[in-house]
Amino acid sequence: MGLMRDIFMTELMGGMKLVFLQMFKPSCTLQYPHVKHNVPDGYRGLMSLLRYEDGSERCVGCSLCEAACPSNCIKVVSDEVPGQPLVRYAKEYYLDITRCVFCGFCTEACPVDALAMTKVYEASVYDRRELMFDKHKLYELGEAHLADGKAYLLAHNMDDGTLNPTEGLGDNRYEFPPVDLGEGVPVPTTVGLTREALEAEVAKS
Repeated sequence: MGLMRDIFMTELMGGMKLVFLQMFKPSCTLQYPHVKHNVPDGYRGLMSLLRYEDGSERCVGCSLCEAACPSNCIKVVSDEVPGQPLVRYAKEYYLDITRCVFCGFCTEACPVDALAMTKVYEASVYDRRELMFDKHKLYELGEAHLADGKAYLLAHNMDDGTLNPTEGLGDNRYEFPPVDLGEGVPVPTTVGLTREALEAEVAKS
């Protein structure tokens, strides 16, 4: 049998038959970068910062994302809004993409849906310093890929009700019920409120 296989080259003919059959099947290879892959809504690409519909910043500088990050690639510097001691914001926000593992823990930890992963997976640069994203660049990324960020939060059930009010509060989001401080006046729930709405709630209390 071994001699017959050597004479008729059955292995070679079998390989040619397989190649010939595949020639008539549609190609499954994407001609990247001319053709881009369609990634699902839950894809974890580059992280971005989101704003409220009125343009105000969602991030309150709580640093929960920094604490949840397993690779320590996030640095948050928070500060109080001038004249509003009850309202905080992220004065500085830094993300080192070279250390990010795209786990999504930061987005899960954020109580106000200020973080969302986009579908951007192309981050090749000639200078590594360009992969140090600051607050301004993260907000630019979020504005440029706002639809992807909202779709990511909805896909992972992390909408606090402000992204898609018809969906309500996601099962995996933080809820802060009113807290009675002992004076009979409960503290209003502030999750998902804009800065103006938060000031109104504090004024009413």
